[in-house]
Amino acid sequence: MSTEKEMGYFYTDWASMTVNDWVGLIVTVTVALVLAVAYFLVFNPKNKEQLESQRYLVDGVEGEKFLAENSIHGENK
Repeated sequence: MSTEKEMGYFYTDWASMTVNDWVGLIVTVTVALVLAVAYFLVFNPKNKEQLESQRYLVDGVEGEKFLAENSIHGENK
């Protein structure tokens, strides 16, 4: 007969976990931590200028030209 502790909702039988269970647990916890760190880095106000400077990094020179030509923060057209 199981004890009251073993019948709890969050009870986990750690001894009976397979290799796949452990790999899945480690991957899930790692991804959750990476997502939490990325969330706090992106939404931290002191990092705004650094992230905005890389906004058109994939577009290269064309992205910079587009930004310069269509910027509403520069001179009024």
